[in-house]
Amino acid sequence: MDLFEYAHQNKIKEEAPLASRLRPRTLEEFKGQKHILSKGSHLYRSIQADKLSSVIFYGPSGTGKTTLARVIANTTAADFQQINATVAGKKDMVAIVEAAKVKRGAYNRKTILFVDEIHRFNKAQQDYLLPFVEDGTIILIGATTENPYFEVNSALISRSTVFELKPLDQEDIKEIIMTALTDSERGMGMYHAEIDPDALEFLSDFAGGDARVALNAIELAVLTTEPEDGVIRLTTSVIEQCVQKKNVRYDKNGDNHYDVISAFIKSMRGSDPDAAIYYLARMLYAGEDVNFIARRIMICAAEDVGCADPRALQLAVAAQQAVHVVGMPEARIILAEAVLYVCGAPKSNSAIMAIDKALEAVRSTDIKSVPPYLQDAHYPGASELGRGTGYQYAHDFPEHYVRQQYLPDELKDETFYEPGDLGYEKMMKERLSRLKNRDV
Repeated sequence: MDLFEYAHQNKIKEEAPLASRLRPRTLEEFKGQKHILSKGSHLYRSIQADKLSSVIFYGPSGTGKTTLARVIANTTAADFQQINATVAGKKDMVAIVEAAKVKRGAYNRKTILFVDEIHRFNKAQQDYLLPFVEDGTIILIGATTENPYFEVNSALISRSTVFELKPLDQEDIKEIIMTALTDSERGMGMYHAEIDPDALEFLSDFAGGDARVALNAIELAVLTTEPEDGVIRLTTSVIEQCVQKKNVRYDKNGDNHYDVISAFIKSMRGSDPDAAIYYLARMLYAGEDVNFIARRIMICAAEDVGCADPRALQLAVAAQQAVHVVGMPEARIILAEAVLYVCGAPKSNSAIMAIDKALEAVRSTDIKSVPPYLQDAHYPGASELGRGTGYQYAHDFPEHYVRQQYLPDELKDETFYEPGDLGYEKMMKERLSRLKNRDV
């Protein structure tokens, strides 16, 4: 590196965003993730002893995945290489692997390869790394915001240890904010900024567990606020102006998407309108497709309300059609109405239990034929074959019911539908029981 390149690199470091300048350099500076990084933990000891094996760091943005990789780079004696899967290709990996082979053979030096956004690699690219991870040519550190069990090859997963990083808690965020305001070397200490307790509380909550969000807000607030008596005072009003919209942790294509929709469905199933409306609002706020939400409400109405209140499915279908026509922002009201109705409706899963049991019977039982008297008798020659002979027409009997065997002989004693005791289904259960047990 010549003098000009050295000066250029120093300039980049000086002008880097606060979140980049303030990255922890050691495990002692690292905040949060105590569930995997407490002193004495496997990961902590592995990093300290420079005995790390292949790992995958999985978690939301701003929780320290890349930072932890940088800490490892600062503490290891191994050659540390970093690539980002969004821009790197097989050619880049081949060059790193070939260099790693030389270093391992000639100098007995390990190579750690950090792949940021590893889920962006396709299957072939991930497969290329397998033999070199397996034979120890490289130690892999993968970082991903997506659930690796869905997005990373199972073969790579089996050769790595997966560590899940959680959103930072509010106290961790507060410590990071205060470090940023007081650190004169890498932070904003030279600006003599002070933050009000209420503003600190607001920003640490606003960040949603993402340190980068908090640091970006602090940097903007400090640089755009005029000092008073030599001090920059960061009030709640100042912070609110720097963060126009609350950070909601929700990736429409990511693992969190499935977590929120799962909580949404389970809240409706559990008849908790407050929770269901909250998760609905969270999805709408994050820009989720309203048609997707409407489809989930329809499924819940059928699966979890079912025959206890058949109107729930009717309302859900109507809501889906209305949402498709109306769109946002009014669609929020339509969806809310459907969600509240499904929450308040009596619940029954008898429909899904019945169809699943029947499907299992279809798969496992060899049925020779439908009973002859139930077979189609409307074509020429059907009567000569005995089709339809002996069938009893239900409408010819009291209450339009007659007792006869409808199931095939092989299943004649099976019961697939077990009516529940709530809502409309309770009346259905009473009627079916009365008809079944009445005197012929």
